[in-house]
Amino acid sequence: MRIRDAVLEDAAACAAIYAPYVRETAISFETEPPSTEQLAERIVAAQKAHAWLVLEDNAGQVVGYAYGGPMKERAAYRWSCEVSIYLELGRRRTGGGRALYEALFERLTERGFRTAIAGMTLPNDASVGLHAALGFEPIGTYRKIGWKHGAWRDVAWAQRTLAVAGDPPEETH
Repeated sequence: MRIRDAVLEDAAACAAIYAPYVRETAISFETEPPSTEQLAERIVAAQKAHAWLVLEDNAGQVVGYAYGGPMKERAAYRWSCEVSIYLELGRRRTGGGRALYEALFERLTERGFRTAIAGMTLPNDASVGLHAALGFEPIGTYRKIGWKHGAWRDVAWAQRTLAVAGDPPEETH
């Protein structure tokens, strides 16, 4: 497997990976799968200040992706980011998710980010387990925050330190 920066040509593969999560699960709170064009816009936006990486299998096919984005828009949050990861269904517990996230954390750290946060719709034992294994610590749960597939859904939030450095933080992004 190989991890690399996403390019615009990866948008279709990322859209195909993401669509079943949107249509068939409550893992994503989107209700309509975004188009290839919309994913291309998201890739460009993430690459500007954060990162978007893809995971390729041995045949060169994109089978997963992870990205970082703003945690919140307010300036004081600029050294924190929100992260997400999606793998092709059926690719859990192959080591790809861990490798992809670790590469993303390295890239975000290089860009000056200090903290990563992740939200996980519950129940989602696989995601909760992956995040815990990668050093995320629970910070709270939004109860019945989203309505999808006929039910109210909780979202657990977790946080991980990316870097510890001197203060004040250096403006790098």
